[in-house]
Amino acid sequence: MMGHTETMRAVVARRPGGPDVLEIEMRPRPVPGEREILIKTEAAGVNRPDALQRMGHYSPPPGAGDVLGLEAAGTVVARGPGATRHAEGARVTALIPGGGYADYCVAHETNALPIPTGLTAVEAAAIPETYFTVWTNVFDRGGLKPGETLLLHGGTSGIGTTGIMLAKAFGARVIATAGSDEKARQCERLGADLGINYRTDDFVARTLAATNGRGADVILDMVGGEYVGRNYAAAAVDGRIVQIAFMQGPMATVDLRPIMQKRLIHSGSTLRPRSPAEKAVIADALSTRVWPLIEAGRCRPVIDSVFALTEAAKAHARLECPAHIGKIVMAT
Repeated sequence: MMGHTETMRAVVARRPGGPDVLEIEMRPRPVPGEREILIKTEAAGVNRPDALQRMGHYSPPPGAGDVLGLEAAGTVVARGPGATRHAEGARVTALIPGGGYADYCVAHETNALPIPTGLTAVEAAAIPETYFTVWTNVFDRGGLKPGETLLLHGGTSGIGTTGIMLAKAFGARVIATAGSDEKARQCERLGADLGINYRTDDFVARTLAATNGRGADVILDMVGGEYVGRNYAAAAVDGRIVQIAFMQGPMATVDLRPIMQKRLIHSGSTLRPRSPAEKAVIADALSTRVWPLIEAGRCRPVIDSVFALTEAAKAHARLECPAHIGKIVMAT
């Protein structure tokens, strides 16, 4: 077993603020607990909750510590008591409650999966947060079936690009909104049947027109605010709207009549606070249903840019730049 005194580089926010508050500190290397594995990190995904945490708007779950990062890929270098799922030396990608922006991180063995054959560590590190989120919300909670239509807001985000490719791989139609004509075309290049520039076009009218008046069966929304009522208008009878964030704010005034008239279901979820056991259920579904698609080249993460761990501030600045398409990753 390694000595507990060994140190590593880790990225933390020295106070709440902009990207420039991120800095590298030397920290003790974490020790894997019951059924945990220690990963020598090769790459870590950068996600919007990381930026919210940096700004002081998103407290990490108890025990997660203050090192940023919700996903990481690398090599298993040690195993805690009872951990048997991944051998030492195995290359894995993992969903973690925090700690990814570091040379080493700890993951629950059930929340780690083998790096899909043919993927680099950088690509693998871009998978867990978005693929777990899309799977649990679009397919599990939203119940998207082949032949149905998914309306996806923020089509060029990490969640958006993942949602487009997974929904298409499972035989659904996809309508995606984005903030420019070029981004709308980018959604179509990734496989969306229709990309809509929400700044110049009415996504409700375009969605209804594209579905012969039926509307979307599943809507994945991270906007909230005035989008709530518009989602109801764009939804099909028996439609399911799933809320995963609210960039326009958490409060909305809505007309409830469409919920009753169309028998809509509006639900939502968060991923980070869930227990390792709950995340394990999603991991098992991904392993069975999605990993074969990734290994066959049917879908793979879209990488916008890669930064070094020492460039965490630049990585966050890029995350907050509307031009990015897909995922931002830090390579250690």
